[in-house]
Amino acid sequence: MRANHFRQLLDAGRPTLGTRVNAVWPSVVEVLGHTGMFDYVEFLAEYAPFDLHDLDNFCRAAELFDMTPTIKIDQEPRTSLAQRAIGAGFQGVLFADCRSAEEVRRCVRIVRPETPEDGGIHGAGVRRMAYVGRAGTPEYVQALRDVVVMVMIEKRQAVEQLEEILAVEGVDMIQWGSSDYSMSIGKAGGRNLPEVGAVGRRVFETAREFGVPARAEIASVDQAKYYLDLGVRHFALGNDLAILYEWWKANGDALRKVVADA
Repeated sequence: MRANHFRQLLDAGRPTLGTRVNAVWPSVVEVLGHTGMFDYVEFLAEYAPFDLHDLDNFCRAAELFDMTPTIKIDQEPRTSLAQRAIGAGFQGVLFADCRSAEEVRRCVRIVRPETPEDGGIHGAGVRRMAYVGRAGTPEYVQALRDVVVMVMIEKRQAVEQLEEILAVEGVDMIQWGSSDYSMSIGKAGGRNLPEVGAVGRRVFETAREFGVPARAEIASVDQAKYYLDLGVRHFALGNDLAILYEWWKANGDALRKVVADA
């Protein structure tokens, strides 16, 4: 079983830095690995197309650089997606669209091993993570215990049950989602409204009170200070589609102006 670098950093109380990608092309993961800048790379499976072969190859590429592969998954089918992803080698799962503490407990159980002491529902899956007689071994059980469980706080109901969710044993990290939250309160597109920002701030502050690490998604380094002042030490910097869009837009516009003036 491979060591879970992300888990080791969390257990040591150290900050973590990741980035998010929609592309399943392993070369993109390798390019990220060559930078030496990221502790983990997150595949945005909630948004991007993929098949099970892609998950295997994504993880193989991340493992070349001791960079933890993590995945963000849809609300359904959570069990199948999470367990197949872990079987492929993903060592962290971000669960989207949770609305209650009971849902969050279910997410934790999906990941954790089905042993009397762990109370999970993840059995001895003979997949890439555990080929050649390793499924169901003590090392396999420990690997499932080490998978980092992350939860999106992005729905009105989740905010209303925030304290209960943060008290769920096995939740390793939370992530605030302002876009989904603004939709869920009937103010679609209002992610930057002051009232939505105030709720987000309360989410981060409450997570700190409960001792649950919170992660902030940022597009540039200058955005980090706001979250650092709230005690946040975990960041996801950018994503591939946004980076490409901004580069193409800015440089395409600049080139058109140069050509027009020639």
